[in-house]
Amino acid sequence: MKALHFGAGNIGRGFIGKLLSDAGFHVTFADVNQQIIDELAHRHQYSVNVVGEEASTEIVYHVDAINSTSPYICHHIATVDLITTAVGPQVLNKIAPIVAQGILKRYQHDNQAPLNIIACENMVRGTTQFKQAIFALLPKTLHQWVETHIGFVDSAVDRIVPPTLSPSGDILAVTVETFSEWIVDKKQFIGTIPNIAGMEPVDNLMAFVERKLFTLNTGHAITAYLGFYYNFATIRDAILNDQIRFIVRGAMEESGQVLIHRYNFDDQKHMAYIEKILSRFENPYLHDDTARVGRQPIRKLGASDRLIKPLLGTFEYQINNCNLLIGIAAALNYRNNDDEQAVQLAKQIVNHGVIPTFCQISGIDSHNPVVQPIEELYTAMQNHQFLLKDVG
Repeated sequence: MKALHFGAGNIGRGFIGKLLSDAGFHVTFADVNQQIIDELAHRHQYSVNVVGEEASTEIVYHVDAINSTSPYICHHIATVDLITTAVGPQVLNKIAPIVAQGILKRYQHDNQAPLNIIACENMVRGTTQFKQAIFALLPKTLHQWVETHIGFVDSAVDRIVPPTLSPSGDILAVTVETFSEWIVDKKQFIGTIPNIAGMEPVDNLMAFVERKLFTLNTGHAITAYLGFYYNFATIRDAILNDQIRFIVRGAMEESGQVLIHRYNFDDQKHMAYIEKILSRFENPYLHDDTARVGRQPIRKLGASDRLIKPLLGTFEYQINNCNLLIGIAAALNYRNNDDEQAVQLAKQIVNHGVIPTFCQISGIDSHNPVVQPIEELYTAMQNHQFLLKDVG
């Protein structure tokens, strides 16, 4: 079995690529980082440091690599059994033309074997969006053949993989937490679902997508924005602050009530899941910067992302949302000159005002009753009048 994985970064190597290799796939990584590509192609293996109470170092074997701009990548797409991605939501559209060309070559070679494509990104129905971008580049006469032979499988992925330098200086070594979760929509596969330990096919994917988005991603983002605002360098440092932890837990409980109403989750089990997430944030073996987790605030303030989508759910079910509003105000206050979107967000607020900017990005109407509290919280933070000691 052969797999092509787009994205040879830490998540690609430390999570998806490792699971595929462990399952017996020969994994070819596609990336634009030529140094990483050359090392993978030369060594055909790398190490993964799993950190936690039971630490271990595992070697990933049977890997290869190719530059994702190489014309030979179409040959891989035409012959592999599985394609996965871990490139980031904004890069999916950039690799869609490459995948479309490879699918066309697959058709021209009359390869009738099933191919499944899984975008393993922090986004809702990422593979479906990837499919739409690919179909827009394919001749319409080919669409039915693709629908018959290629599965586009949505997924939810969860593993914290911070950018950590190896003590030995090995550029391929990657550090990951013990916990991992890869949920896939079993109904979207073409042919036999591959047997991959650590990949769980389910019927109700959206429940798991939103559970992860509303809990891990929501809590992670709010920890990052509050932590960065109060000059905490890492997620662990931030979440160990009692007041930040109080707000983060409160926000996850608010979003959790949305999930409980929407999917009939067990209340106690979901609260235990929240506590598990909080314990992962304070993992002493992971050095995860608040600046890294908070990056791209405009995307994270979008209507379908980790802050606004659970907020919209609180409107739907008439649930308290005061902690989510604090997190959103902290995101609007994210001032990081090393982050392009943070710089853009700050300029928009200066030029147009915080409320027009927030409403334009989030899609929330300016007359919505949450708008005024968000503005008040934002202004208090701007004036350094929002004090954590007053919370909780």
